[in-house]
Amino acid sequence: MMATVLYMSISLDGYVSTPDDFLGGADGNRLHDWYAPGGAPEALTGEAKALAGELDQIGAVVTGRRTAELMDHWGGDVHNGVPIFIPSHRPPGPAARWGYPNVTYVLDGVASAMAQAVAAAGDRDVYVQGGYTAQKALEEGVLDEIQIHLIPVLLGGGHRLFDVLPSEIELEIVKVIDTPYATHIRYRVLR
Repeated sequence: MMATVLYMSISLDGYVSTPDDFLGGADGNRLHDWYAPGGAPEALTGEAKALAGELDQIGAVVTGRRTAELMDHWGGDVHNGVPIFIPSHRPPGPAARWGYPNVTYVLDGVASAMAQAVAAAGDRDVYVQGGYTAQKALEEGVLDEIQIHLIPVLLGGGHRLFDVLPSEIELEIVKVIDTPYATHIRYRVLR
């Protein structure tokens, strides 16, 4: 069954990046090391490999503008060319406007971006990322699940995933996968 799923790697102290938008560690990528242990994606095995493989099966992406711009919109192609929807309060810059046909800036809110992504994804999941985008999606009731990759590191500061929420939001644990590199916890958002 199709779902809108937030996928985020997070430090034990709740950060998704350092204050300067890196992901921790000497190479600036500590929070994503679980995905390619030792720099080798083939090192993943079992359930962790299947979990990482979910990203190859998505039908659309909804991401925050900050993330998209930091990544230069992934050159307009992320996860096998699926459509990328970016909720924003202002129009896209030139590269996203003319150079990246898979990228759509949605100027009328997160709920609209999620609806467009769901329509584009068909029966496949929508991959959601970004702290502000996740917070707004939860607030507007358009996020179905949260997949957290809890990394055994304390960043000590930076950007938090759930900094501001409108109210308490109940979750149900769906699955927990423990590996030497991360604890992966899947939650269903209860409505």
